[in-house]
Amino acid sequence: MFKKTLLCVACAVALNTVTSTNSFAAAMADTNHFWWPESLNLSPLRAHDMRSNPYGNDLNYADAFSKVDLKALKADIEKVLTTSQDWWPADWGHYGGLMIRMAWHSAGTYRVHDGRGGADGGQQRFEPLNSWPDNVSLDKARRLLWPIKQKYGHSVSWADLIILAGNVALESMGFETLGFAGGRVDDWEADNVYWGAETVMLGNKERYKDGKLEKPLAAVQMGLIYVNPEGPNGSGDPLAAAKDMRESFGRMAMNDEEIVALVAGGHTLGKAHGAHPVDCVGPEPAVAPTEQQGLGWKNKCGKGNAEDTMTSGLEGAWTATPTAWSILFLDNLFRFEWEQVKSPAGATQWKPVEEAAQTLVPDAHVEGKRNPPMMFTTDLALKKDPEFRKIAERFWKNPKEFDHAFAKAWFKLTHRDLGPRARYLGSEIPEEVFIWQDPVPAVDHKLIDAADVANLKAAILKSGLSIPELVKTAWASASTFRGSDMRGGANGARVRLEPQKDWAVNDPEGLAKALTTLEKVQADFNASLSDGKKVSLADVIVLGGAAAIEEAAKQAGHTVEVPFTAGRGDATAEMTDVHSFAVLEPMADAFRNYYSNTSYGSPTEMLIEKADLLTLTVPEMTVLVGGMRALGANAGDSKHGVLTDKPATLTNDFFVNLLNMSTNWQKSADMEGVYEGLDRATGEKKWTATSVDLIFGSNSELRAVAEAYATDDSKEKFVSDFVAAWTKVMNLDRF
Repeated sequence: MFKKTLLCVACAVALNTVTSTNSFAAAMADTNHFWWPESLNLSPLRAHDMRSNPYGNDLNYADAFSKVDLKALKADIEKVLTTSQDWWPADWGHYGGLMIRMAWHSAGTYRVHDGRGGADGGQQRFEPLNSWPDNVSLDKARRLLWPIKQKYGHSVSWADLIILAGNVALESMGFETLGFAGGRVDDWEADNVYWGAETVMLGNKERYKDGKLEKPLAAVQMGLIYVNPEGPNGSGDPLAAAKDMRESFGRMAMNDEEIVALVAGGHTLGKAHGAHPVDCVGPEPAVAPTEQQGLGWKNKCGKGNAEDTMTSGLEGAWTATPTAWSILFLDNLFRFEWEQVKSPAGATQWKPVEEAAQTLVPDAHVEGKRNPPMMFTTDLALKKDPEFRKIAERFWKNPKEFDHAFAKAWFKLTHRDLGPRARYLGSEIPEEVFIWQDPVPAVDHKLIDAADVANLKAAILKSGLSIPELVKTAWASASTFRGSDMRGGANGARVRLEPQKDWAVNDPEGLAKALTTLEKVQADFNASLSDGKKVSLADVIVLGGAAAIEEAAKQAGHTVEVPFTAGRGDATAEMTDVHSFAVLEPMADAFRNYYSNTSYGSPTEMLIEKADLLTLTVPEMTVLVGGMRALGANAGDSKHGVLTDKPATLTNDFFVNLLNMSTNWQKSADMEGVYEGLDRATGEKKWTATSVDLIFGSNSELRAVAEAYATDDSKEKFVSDFVAAWTKVMNLDRF
């Protein structure tokens, strides 16, 4: 089973066990993966089918959002924030804290290793996120916003609305945000994301391997966004919590300063809720009774809300002004001594020792009642950990610096997965450009035309670079793209910069040779142009791949033109965060038959992972693998899977020879992970391959597609489909 991108299968099975009360429903749960759990799962490549989308292909969200009056929308949201509803009364008459938590938890699932999670898509509406224990009662926040969504309809996605509500909440309570960018398009089904192998919520025994958190995960326990606020497994140990915070927040793209700013800023407003024992709370939305209409966690104790609310199990507010921005969180943290106590729900938290502090905070619902402030164990980590403390004390003594740090960290948290600034929409986009946005210089020159493109292709083919060298260079540049967070891609030509130029998968020496040659072609060509026209190296790299494919197709007897549109820019080293880009390094790239032992899945699992990140369909993945093998584009010039006697020629030979019954495949006795194809008649070794190659013959669904490309009448279709899939990859980052 490809567990790495599957949606918490064990959790889904557990839910089926609860809800399937008749034999028919139980039988429906027995899928092929139930019977054959080791079979390769192709479902990630079929996810988010347009048939799930009620708008289909008709909605241009960017166009619709551009017509929205953002000021009016924000005014409508603010009215919701300050209009308390009897069915879910607002703390101190203001829903700001709830909305900040909702936005935080929507964006906070983002993780750097695979770019998955985050606010884009509005995944918080679906299982498992809408039923995670860390998201208790956020279903109420979305219901409070429903009148806004109903009013603006398709012009404002849930994904944008959730983040904007967090911004409006902060601004309503006196904080000045950096701004807001729309552009998050809603999903219509749960995303296929691997959240961990645990079969119970809040478990974490499976995700720690040899004491290290499994990649690509970021949360330390199943069902949490970041870390356990009570400390690791409820330990109440601030220093152990600090270690978890660095690990978890770091995997969500945050450094120490951003961690301190987010924790202190996020806990300046609102409160935690743990007024009753946990057995007062009913089931989560995914298994709540039908009559609750998607609302979960019904509380049977007291009134079930207001002063009787149960969410995290922790209880209380951090400051005396929980609906007004202040420096009081840090002031309380350092001014008071804190002792460990238990909340009414039994959770570990902290209260001030000082008598004067016991009545600082007005109760959220009971008039005249006053309470002490409280802190989480993760809050105390900011005081106990030496490095966190230095930053927190600096912020405490310099409130304006704290405000600015939180504003930047909040904007990064809520916009990190939206991708490049080119995707940003609206009138509140900050002017400041941040390095985590992977900036690429805007094109400030006249673009080359069709005649220039033809001349440049000819120059590239005469440069001395081979077809495989050109194809590998273009693929190395473009295939870094991740559809999960819109990072990477050919735009910027970062393949020539650290760290990408030194990645093992890119064959650094061969890549350097190709880039040096292409840079000379670019320089000579630009010198020959007039009228202000220029071509970037990023465009030359992509065009080199196109020229090579056209030549390889010509050698196979096909005349094709690979579509090309100029306009890419060349980023500089100063625009590139080396540490941030390091996480894009492929630990496996099945399209180049590359696999390293640092991968977090088997070679065939990582084939699906890479194809999924490249937003490929099953046929696109299949035709690209077959074409790349025929073109000889393997990393390290490996011959594994190059099932042709005419390499660098764009033929369907990979599929023809893979499916030829004259070949008998067996595991190699000399090389682990390698298979040898022997002539059945003579026993002579004809080919070598990896499991990634052979999966197209052994997996029934992939074999069906491979057969379609292996037929005698599919040669032109194979070339045409390869060109289309290749062009898609080259243009994935052109927004």
